[in-house]
Amino acid sequence: MDGSFEIGKLAGIPIKIHYTFFLIIPIFALIIGTQIELTVSLVEQVFGLPEPIDASLITEGIMPYLLGVLVSFLLFVGVFLHEMAHSVVAIRKGMKVRSITLFILGGASEIEDEVSPRPRDELPMAIAGPLMSLFIGLVSEGIAYASLISIPDPAVAGLFFYIFGYLGLLNIILFLFNLLPAFPMDGGRVLRALLAIWLPIEKATRIAAEIGRVIAIIFGILGLISFNIILILIAVFIYLGAGQEVTMIRYTQLLAGVKVRDAMTTPVTTVVPDMPVTEAMNLMYSTRHLGFPVVDRGSLSGMVTLHDIQNASDVDRDALQVRDIMTREVITITPDHDLYDALKILAPNTIGRIPVVENGEVTGIVTRTDILKLMEIREVSGTTTRSVFRP
Repeated sequence: MDGSFEIGKLAGIPIKIHYTFFLIIPIFALIIGTQIELTVSLVEQVFGLPEPIDASLITEGIMPYLLGVLVSFLLFVGVFLHEMAHSVVAIRKGMKVRSITLFILGGASEIEDEVSPRPRDELPMAIAGPLMSLFIGLVSEGIAYASLISIPDPAVAGLFFYIFGYLGLLNIILFLFNLLPAFPMDGGRVLRALLAIWLPIEKATRIAAEIGRVIAIIFGILGLISFNIILILIAVFIYLGAGQEVTMIRYTQLLAGVKVRDAMTTPVTTVVPDMPVTEAMNLMYSTRHLGFPVVDRGSLSGMVTLHDIQNASDVDRDALQVRDIMTREVITITPDHDLYDALKILAPNTIGRIPVVENGEVTGIVTRTDILKLMEIREVSGTTTRSVFRP
């Protein structure tokens, strides 16, 4: 995810923080701090306490805002454990987890799954996260009750009860929210896994996505009526997520079994490092290609694109050579890689082409256009894999 940085690894999984994560902590702290009496009353009502707790420590001075920071931090610890539960199950199913990222709307696990998810894999993986949230919620509630019983000082007992009672409530809400049958929530994946037992995966995805869109529209209408910006943001998040899931499953189905060699352009036009930039520009004009691998003595040494030329100074352009402006750190792929792997490389990166290298030599090049054209042909010809996966 762009805008993220790695803070460490756990069980071999890179843990990343998105910059938006640092916005949600102060926002939560402000919301909780300014509504501390309301949330105390809410927790008391949810737990059905016969009499109010001693809230003297909770409402004293800047304590409401400190509690806001603490509760929001602990909530995101729960979100992290939620994502770890997904990842652990995915690893046990033979999948590779690239990273876990925490951001403003929660967390996300980047999992390399198969071309089409199988119900027997997706169902336990999808349900593991919500179950972890439920577990954290119930344990927190247990600690809250124990605090009232075991801590003799009423003010300290009230403080601990509020922290863990509110944390338990938030995690149970997170559990219920994630079970909504809508992408990109876990409930949408659970629904798809159940539908895919009897239906083709594409149809199961479309049905789950349509249900998600309906839920998003309902949330959006409720948000507009109540002027609730949170509901509106959730509605947009769900609606866009549903569309992305349909698009992704379409891509995986259209590219099932296709290798890079099936779509790459070969032979590929290459340039040498000492070629003048003006000559490279003329080559782009004559070939209508916007980028070329730079080959030096038979080995790939970089890529030069129209973007590289545009970034060069107009004054110095006539005196520059390709080596002066080329990109030296080049992502490559082999002809035997799945074409879907190439698409996953191209999609999140600001590159439009990948050199295809075999035995140290550039044997071709694959572009976004190559992949989209092949997908269009396969869709028209009906050559995609259409099967019903059994758990």
